[in-house]
Amino acid sequence: MSETLKPQKWLTGQATAVVIDALEAAGGAGCARFVGGCVRDALLGRPVTDVDIATTLTPDAVIAAVAAAGLKAIPTGIEHGTITAVAHGQPFEITTLRRDVETDGRHAVVAFTDDWSEDAARRDFRLNALYAARDGAVFDPTGCGVADLRAGRVVFVGEARERIREDALRILRFFRFHAWYGRGEADGTALAACRAMRDDVTGLSGERVGKEFLRLLAADDPRAAARLMAGAGVLGLVLPQATGLERFDRLVAIETEQLFSCDPGLRLAALLPDDPAAGAATAARLRLSNSDRDRLVAALAPEPAIVSWMSPRRTRQLVYALGVQAFCDRVMLAWAASERPAATTQWRALLPTAQSWPRPTLPLRGEEVVAAGVPRGPLVGAVLREVEAWWIDSDFIDDKLSIVERLKAVVQGMVY
Repeated sequence: MSETLKPQKWLTGQATAVVIDALEAAGGAGCARFVGGCVRDALLGRPVTDVDIATTLTPDAVIAAVAAAGLKAIPTGIEHGTITAVAHGQPFEITTLRRDVETDGRHAVVAFTDDWSEDAARRDFRLNALYAARDGAVFDPTGCGVADLRAGRVVFVGEARERIREDALRILRFFRFHAWYGRGEADGTALAACRAMRDDVTGLSGERVGKEFLRLLAADDPRAAARLMAGAGVLGLVLPQATGLERFDRLVAIETEQLFSCDPGLRLAALLPDDPAAGAATAARLRLSNSDRDRLVAALAPEPAIVSWMSPRRTRQLVYALGVQAFCDRVMLAWAASERPAATTQWRALLPTAQSWPRPTLPLRGEEVVAAGVPRGPLVGAVLREVEAWWIDSDFIDDKLSIVERLKAVVQGMVY
């Protein structure tokens, strides 16, 4: 039975119409179809965020057509036939139909074609080789893509090992798509090919691996896919510092049961030991951003210990010392590692306490320390730290007079 996409904003919107009109003005009706994720997610009733278009027009013809319509054209991947058109502020990735001429597992030499079946044959999975016309009519060149999607099967187009030889990243993409779309047992042929060719992953750039792995971790429930990766020997190659799946499994369960948003960065931390060095090594391996690296390192510091029965005063002290993000990350990791499941209410209560507390600033400046008789130089900082330690221990007392009195006592007790 043929499929047709239900009317939806991305399909019928003005920006989409402008782009399709521009392409059809150059190549005729039917020269452009929506492809991949937007078709796949629309069929499942999931939100569509990116709209990709396949076309029989060559890249030069796409650029000319887009420019003729007064739209901006960006050659984002022109060597592989990809142009990004911008209409009403919305980007559309437009790629010429193509077939692989030569591949080495990381890079491909392509030739352009006007054959939709040839284009479908070079895609990774049958559920991704789906196209849709502007009226919503769905085209399924492999004859299995829609059925796979409905059944939750992730199956390679054609011969699995050949697809992996074309690009080893497809090993990780298999597990990622199983996390997002798979149901039940994974396709045995695909899994066997990923296991047999797992060493090819080591030739991929850290940046590509990192992006793909974090996308896997962003699925609602990636636990089954992570177990498959571990069983196939792929997880150990991607994440050699990983210590096991127990804490990761419990973290995902907590997020699900407590209706927390899934957090791929925190899930990555849950796979690692409580060791900042392991976090730094993983961040370097996966080419994470500096901010993501810093978050990972801070989350994996083993001290000070986080426990569910902390008092509000101790909670404030640790939030002040660690920052809200690091404190909340370490609460979640400690909660996931905890052997006290009955303490769920206590663990959960720590989070709003941290997130709602207005972290104060010590109301004392260096000039005030100098005015109290401390000579300019390193001693000023030492005095400020001493007063700050007392202020923290006093639960961030909001009394300037008491703080000044403490400053005087510290200065009087100093030996120059």
